[in-house]
Formats: sequence, C-alpha cells, structure tokens
Amino acid sequence: MRRPVAIAGAAALLLGAAAAAVLLSRGHGRTPAPAAPATRPHVTHRRPSPKPAAFSWPVYGFDLARTHAAPPLRLRPPFRTLWTVRGDWSLVEFPPVLERGRLFVGTNHGLVLAIQARSGRVLWHRQFAGCVAASPAVGDGVVYVGFMDPPPCTGTSPSFLAALDARTGRTLWRFRAGVVETPPLLWDGRVYFGSWDHRVYALDARTGRLRWSFATGDKVKAGVALADGTVFVGSYDGRLYALDARSGRLRWEAGGGGLGGLYATPSVAGGRVFVGSTDGRVYAFAARTGRPLWSKRTGSFVYSPAALWRGTAYVGSYDHRLYALSQATGAVRWTFDAGAPISGAPTVLDGLVYFSTCGSCSSYESNPLARRTFALDARTGRLVWRFPDGEYSPVIADRERVYLTGYTSLYGLEPLRRSMRY
Repeated sequence: MRRPVAIAGAAALLLGAAAAAVLLSRGHGRTPAPAAPATRPHVTHRRPSPKPAAFSWPVYGFDLARTHAAPPLRLRPPFRTLWTVRGDWSLVEFPPVLERGRLFVGTNHGLVLAIQARSGRVLWHRQFAGCVAASPAVGDGVVYVGFMDPPPCTGTSPSFLAALDARTGRTLWRFRAGVVETPPLLWDGRVYFGSWDHRVYALDARTGRLRWSFATGDKVKAGVALADGTVFVGSYDGRLYALDARSGRLRWEAGGGGLGGLYATPSVAGGRVFVGSTDGRVYAFAARTGRPLWSKRTGSFVYSPAALWRGTAYVGSYDHRLYALSQATGAVRWTFDAGAPISGAPTVLDGLVYFSTCGSCSSYESNPLARRTFALDARTGRLVWRFPDGEYSPVIADRERVYLTGYTSLYGLEPLRRSMRY
C-alpha cells in the first residue's frame, strides 16, 4: 500500500470539527511513425490492435441522466487499497470525476485537487475561499467546480462557478451567482447548474457567458439531470421542473408545491423521472408530460438520488434503509437496514449496489463510527462487502480500479484477484 498523501499541515486538523458542524447546520502532437526501411522487405508487421478509448466518469451520477450506474466494468470485491489521498482534513462531501486518467475532487474547505488515478499522486491543488459541496464536472480538458460561501458555508453570501484548466488548475473564468451547492452538468457546449438564489443557469462552457436562466420559487440545492433535450431539476419550493435545455423554456412542472423540499438530484430512465424528497417519499413522473406515476413512502427524509439499473431504482433514506423499488410501480423488491442514515446516492457497478452511511448527517444520532461503505447484490440485497469509511456517495470507477470517497480521504482500490496476477 502506498503511504497516504497529505496536503495540509497539522493546523488543518482543526477543520474536521468545523466540517461536521457545517453539515449539521446545512442538513446536511503525436509524431508519425517512420516508414519501414526498404532493406527489410520480407518483414511483415501485424497491425496493432486499436487502443480502447480512455474511460471517463465526467459528471456526478456517471451520465447526463444521473443514473449512477456504469456499464459493465468487471470490478468486484474483495479489494486491496493501492493508495490513499487525504485532502485538507475537511469533509470530502461528493465523489470525484474522472477524465484521461485524472481524478478531480474538492473539499468542504475549498481545496480542489487533481490526482493521478493510477498512482494517487497529486498533480496540482488549488485553494479557494468557498466550500466545495458537490462533485465537479469535467470535459474537453476543463474542470467546472461550484462553490458555496466560505466556511462555515451557511449560505449567507453569494458565490460562483469556476472553470479550471484540467492540466494546470489555472482559472479560466468565473461566473458569479448565489451559493452553488449543485454538481454541474455538461452538454452540447453548455454547463448547467442551480443556485440558492432560486435559479437554474445554462452557461457557455468555453466562455462562461450566460445563455439562459430560469427562476424557481425557492433554493435549488440539487443537481440537474438531462434526457432527450430536457433539463430536470427540483427546488425547495416543492416542485419538479422540466426545461428545454437549449432555451430554458418551461415544458412542465409537477408537484404544485406539495412535494416537500427537493434536495435530491433527479434521475431519468425508461421515460420516467425519479426524485426523493424531504417529505420521506420517492416520486416517479412521466418524463415527457410530468404526469405523476407513483410515490413510495420511506421512514424519513430522502436526500439520496436514485441509482437506476435494470428496472430497479435504488434509493437511501434517513430511516437507515436502502430501498430497491420497481421503476414501473414503486413496489419494494427488498430493503437493507444499514444501521445509520443514508444521504448520498448509491452507485451500481458490476451487479453490486454501493452506498455509504452517514456519521454526521443527523444531529440527534451523530456517530463517526457509522461512516461505512457497503456493497450489496443488486438483485437480492445480500451483503457482499463492507469498507470502514464513507459518508455520502461512495464510489466511481474505471476499467482497472474503484475510487472510494471516505469522510476526509479518497482511496484507490483494485480487485484482489486482479492484483494477484502480477
């Protein structure tokens, strides 16, 4: 195992306690090959096999629809830990994104890191004044990061979205907005995000120039999802909105203010939009019309976005349970009691659903020992693997490794059976 990489000094240890308090207050040029020499006419050369395209996990939730389910990657536990990167000892609230073998992640005290996925080496780091409370987005060599106000990140002052050069970390542009707690989304040369100033924004991804904005009735804390040219976003006004991705025009809204606070990022699959609410329910709507299809009550708040895989929606609740629900009807296929609140989104990889439990999500049952990550059989709910760190959305992956987000650390994991080949 590689030694952990530390970025901040010992004084930064004091920031961990502040991070927990924040969460409680928030609620959470290629050279051409030379020609073969003419003196060797009888040598034949086998045409090289095409190199597979580099694997990318560019946005929170893996894809535009935020399904939180990657294609088959053949990565299964048990794992060995290849490396551990610790940031500034404050909370790493959301998982990284991945492009060209580099991971990009932010901490609750404004440190943004670029990490070599293979080795865990920190390639660059940038310190900003505002908290990072969501995953970045990455595309075409640019990293987009949303910032809250400075610690303790209470949302009392405006903030911004920044575009950074993925190779160097240099700031390319900033766009001023209210508090940005949402993971950005990239599509067709635009970057989409929501803000506590009640608005949803679409910017030119290259210049940061505003394309359109749409006003909701309250804070937009959740991320947006996109399918079939439509942006789906929930607001704390209790409504789910469907907007034309190019113009920002309202296509439909659902809920009439009666869905509770929508903190969870929507997920889209099979012509349906799924979203959890602070009223303890998971809702499904027709993606084209907004017609309500079903709702399912859990025992507590649902801040968790749904992971969607093979007709099942996997969603966590503050009642300590992970629910596997039929996407068609909402019927419960199985539940798993994890013993602590579940706030972040699950992720489905190779037939397993990964999720983490919170140690500081709830003021009345705060327990650092509850920070764990689980892997269950996605079909049956049987426990397959457990890891002694976690907090929110736990894992992303590429073809070789799984990257697990703990409370203050990021881990590079390799399947044990694969590592034994060497």
